[in-house]
Amino acid sequence: MYLINCFFVYSILGYIFEALVTLITKGSFSSGIFYGPITPVYGLGAIIILVVSKKLFKNLHLPRLLETIIVFFVVSILLSFIEWLGGILIEFIFDKSLWDYSEQKYNIGKYISLEMTLVWGIISILFIYVINPLLNKVIIKIPKWLTIILIILFIFDVIITLILKIKIF
Repeated sequence: MYLINCFFVYSILGYIFEALVTLITKGSFSSGIFYGPITPVYGLGAIIILVVSKKLFKNLHLPRLLETIIVFFVVSILLSFIEWLGGILIEFIFDKSLWDYSEQKYNIGKYISLEMTLVWGIISILFIYVINPLLNKVIIKIPKWLTIILIILFIFDVIITLILKIKIF
């Protein structure tokens, strides 16, 4: 249940963060493709950071600084891959492109750029050492009944989104 709760907490916080950034930079309040206040890529990213960092910290047996540098690069690459895959899937399923890094100097296609990969790495380290430790006390107290309600609402949102937004083949 812990990772499921992490998924929902960070998906909702990611939604709020991205929506606020979009409001400030573009004058509109939006994030993701779902109707509800959730952007699952942030929840998935949080789970990847938690699982990979725990596994690496447990198995590397190196000085913590070196382990942190390795985690930085491994997680940066994984999150960039998830971002690329998400961009391709959204474009394929919904015939929509939510972001485009083509204009950035070090882009790899429109869904990945070195600049964003570095941002994901920095955010990952902040997440591991600051954000998750602060929110962990709240996450572990989320009752099972609330998690079940969130799962049901999320499934409902996915179904409604697919029915109303999927492109016709």
